Parts: sequence; C-alpha cells; structure tokens
Amino acid sequence: MILKLVFKNAFRQKLRAALTILGMCIVILAFGMLRTVISAWYAGVAASSANRLVTRNAISLIFSLPISYKEKIRSVNGVNIVSYGNWFGGVYIEEKNFFANFAVEPVTYLNLYPEFILSEEQKTAFFRDRKSCVAGQKLAKRFGWKINDSITLKGTIFPGNWEFVLRGIYDGRDETIDETQFFFHWDYLNETVKKSAPRRADMVGFYMIGIAKADSAASIAQTVDGLFKNSYAETLTETEKAFQMSFVSFSEAILTAIRLVSFMVIVIIMAVVANTMAMSVRERMREYAVFKTLGFGAFHILGLILGESLVITSVGGTIGIALTFPVVKAFGKAVSNWIPVFIVEPETIYMDIAAILMVGVVAAIIPSWRAVTMRIADGLRSIG
Repeated sequence: MILKLVFKNAFRQKLRAALTILGMCIVILAFGMLRTVISAWYAGVAASSANRLVTRNAISLIFSLPISYKEKIRSVNGVNIVSYGNWFGGVYIEEKNFFANFAVEPVTYLNLYPEFILSEEQKTAFFRDRKSCVAGQKLAKRFGWKINDSITLKGTIFPGNWEFVLRGIYDGRDETIDETQFFFHWDYLNETVKKSAPRRADMVGFYMIGIAKADSAASIAQTVDGLFKNSYAETLTETEKAFQMSFVSFSEAILTAIRLVSFMVIVIIMAVVANTMAMSVRERMREYAVFKTLGFGAFHILGLILGESLVITSVGGTIGIALTFPVVKAFGKAVSNWIPVFIVEPETIYMDIAAILMVGVVAAIIPSWRAVTMRIADGLRSIG
C-alpha cells in the first residue's frame, strides 16, 4: 500500500516529474562520461604489469642509453628478461596521422607483452623479416592496412622515409589493451643509423625488464641503477605503472578540472531534485496532516517523501546509466585516434549508483524534516 502510494505521488505532477527525471538522466550521463574520460586517461597505468620495470636515462627520456647496458641488467638477480627499444616518432603520409611507433627487439618485447595477441604464423613472419612491422588492429583498421602491405613512415627523430612490410596485426587480450601501436625491428633502425649518423648508433631509448616477483621491484630497480651510478649515462629504473604515471602527471591540472566539473553537476541536480521535493511536500502538507491524525508516525511520513525522491532519481539515473554505454561507444570511436582505450569501467557505474542514492536522500532531508515536525493544525490549514 505504502509503495503504491509512493509511486503515485512521484508521478502526480507528470510534467514536473518528467522534467526532473530528464535532468537526472542528463546529469548521470554527463557524470558517467566525465568519469570515463578520467579512466581513459589512466588506461595505460591500469594496464601496466607489476612484473615489468622500465629503465631510462636519469636525466630525461629524450637522452639515450648504450646497448651495452643490456647484459649488465640481465645479470641482476631476479631479472627474467630484458628488452629494449626507441621511440621512433614517424608519421604516415601527413603530420595529422599520428600514432605511437617504436623500434624494439621483437622476440623479447612480445614475450614481455603477452597481452598483444598474434598468431604463431604472424610472429614467425615478423621475426624473420628485418624490415617487417606489427600494428594493432585498431590502427590497421584506421588506415585500411592488411598483412603484407608496404608501409612508409616519414621519420621525424630519425629523418628519411622508412619502408616496412606489415607482417602482423595484433589484438588486445581484453578491452583495456591499446590496439593502436606500431612496432618494428630495432636492428633495422640501428643498421640504418650506423650509415647516416654513426654517433647515434648502438643506443636505445629505454629498457623493458621482466622480473620474477613483483614485490622485489624496488630492490631490483635500486640494483640496476647502482650498476650505472657515476657513469656518463646514469639510469632511472621504475615500475611500468610509475613510468606511465609520469606522463599522466603532465595533464594533472586538466584531470582535476574534469573531476571538479563531474562533482559540480551532481551538486546542481541535487539542488534541482530538492526543489522538486520541496514543492511536492508543500502541496501535500494537508495530506500529511491527515496521515498524522490517522495515527501514521514520523517514520511513515519520512518513508513516503524519501521513497518519492528515490523513485524520481532512480528512474532518471537508470536511464542515464543505460544511455552511457552507447554514448561512450560512439564517442570512443570518434576519438579513438587520440584515446585508444575508452570504455565504461565498473567503478564508474558504482559511482553513478552512489550519486543517484545520495541525490535522492539529500534532496529529501529538508522537505521530510518540515513534514515530520509540522503541527497537525498547521498542516490542515495549509493550502497546497
């Protein structure tokens, strides 16, 4: 009986209820989108493995390290595998066609990244051909590349036109894996650089280290850096997560602004729903006074008002959550060139639900207090 009355009260003023539900829907959709943008910014951090370390030049990532460091790093106790590479910085056809591209040691690199799924046939072809390359399936789809296609990148860091043959297209193990990367043989880069700029040869931009136990990462990092202390190219070794976070930190001000906006929209809809509930309770003061004369206590009055508030916010919020998935999918396709991983995380849905409940409860507090504390005589005299 009470539940039936709650639903009838929620939709007694149909236009007002519909507009409030629409506002709640839009706010939850906006909140979900903003939180998804934040999650996408941290996608690289979330996908990082606790069993991978990154070693780079201690001064800056733009400075290189000698290839001779590889064996010394490999000798450190607890290190299972060492790979290396360079950020290549090539562009395809024109400057706007930007994507991440690396020169890597292919066998060890793919061993370190089992989340890049390649068929054995494509792996073999990639390992065999020094001018071969591998691209993520999203990147291949973007440019219409197919296996055995010839691809030419224009070098920016390493000048010239670099020709490759696409031997593999990898899929991500799950939705959180970046499928827009491009990588090729470091040997191909190094051999060419030896001819054009010998001083830049036999140098790498970073080392990727696979370790046996994640809890030994700090000690291994310290040991690696100790090997090259006081050398002409000192190193900084950190977990892959910390390495990724260093890039995210550059845009921390933007992320903080997005967080603030996401919470501000919740505060705004809270005020809107509170106003709706205040009008609804004011119109029904006489009814609540009658309930009191019939013996209904404060708990029942509170339940009616809180229930009405939660019904309105829950209907609007549920629609907003349902719309979040197709809107995020469409938006993700539109920005896939810049944000490779754009999906709704479970945490975002939990925050949506928490926001819905919070708005429903907070918006009902003051109207409920007024209805519960009013005198019956004052309520009977009120005009809704």
